[in-house]
Amino acid sequence: MSVLVNKDSKVIVQGFTGTEGTFHASQMLEYGTQVVGGVTPGKGGQTHLDRPVFNTVADAVKATGANVSIIFVPPAFAADAVFEAANAGIELIVCITEGIPVQDMVKVKSFLEGKSARLIGPNCPGVITAEQAKVGIMPGFIFKAGRVGIVSKSGTLTYEAADQVVKAGLGISTAIGIGGDPIIGTTTKEAVELLMNDPETDAIIMIGEIGGSMEADAAKWIKENNRKPVVGFIAGQTAPAGRRMGHAGAIIGGADDTAAAKMKILAENGVTVVASPADIGKTLAEVLSKGK
Repeated sequence: MSVLVNKDSKVIVQGFTGTEGTFHASQMLEYGTQVVGGVTPGKGGQTHLDRPVFNTVADAVKATGANVSIIFVPPAFAADAVFEAANAGIELIVCITEGIPVQDMVKVKSFLEGKSARLIGPNCPGVITAEQAKVGIMPGFIFKAGRVGIVSKSGTLTYEAADQVVKAGLGISTAIGIGGDPIIGTTTKEAVELLMNDPETDAIIMIGEIGGSMEADAAKWIKENNRKPVVGFIAGQTAPAGRRMGHAGAIIGGADDTAAAKMKILAENGVTVVASPADIGKTLAEVLSKGK
C-alpha cells in the first residue's frame, strides 16, 4: 500500500508542452512514474516526450485511463484546470502553480466539496512515493524507500527532511508537499491522517510554518488518534508579526499564528518538536529507537 500515488498511478500533465511541463514530465518519467500523456489545448493529436497530447483532460482520461493529473499552467488558468480535471474524473489533482488568486481558490475549494477528487496544492512541490512514483518537482534522487512519511508546507524543507531521514539509515514511504497558500486542497491534518492510516508508514515528520491554524488542528487530531511517533518543525521562528514570509499563507495574524505558539501546541499534543530543521533526522531516529 502507499499514500496517494504509487507505481500503478496513471499520470497526465496539464500544460504538458510548456517549458515547465516538459522539464518536469521528463524528470517524472526518468524517476519511473507512469506518465501516460498530457493536455495542451490546440495540440491534440501530437506526440510529446513519446507520449500523446490531448486537447482536453476528458479526452486524455478516455484514451489512457489516467487517474492522476499534475498542473503546470499559469495562475490565471489554474482554477479552470482544476475544474476540468475534477469534472473528467481525475482522482488526485496536484497543482504546482504559484500565485493563484485567493478568490479563485475559494471557488476551487467550494467546487471540490462533495467531489471524489482530492487536490494537493497549489504552490506545492507535489507528492512522491519513494522509488515508485514522483508527481511533482522534487529532486527524486533524494527520496529512498522506507517507512517514514512527510507532510510539509515547504518544498525545500521537504527535501532537507528526506535527505536527513535517508542519511539516518531510514527512508521515505510518501512525502506530501501540501503547499503554503492560505487556501489549499489538502490540509496538514488530512495529510497526517492519510499517513497515520498507512500500514507502510511507521513514523511521520510534520513541517509547518507561521500563519493559519492547520498545524494546531493537526496536533489536536494527533493527540486523539496517535498510533505512530510524530516529529514536528515550525518554520519562521524569527518572523515579525504582520509581515508575509515567503509563502502567501506565512503571515502572523494573531498570537496563535507565531512559530513559538505553534511549537507549544504541538508539544502539548504529543508531537516531538525540534527547534532547528538540522535536527529532524537525528531526532526521528532517536524517537524510533526508544520505541523499539
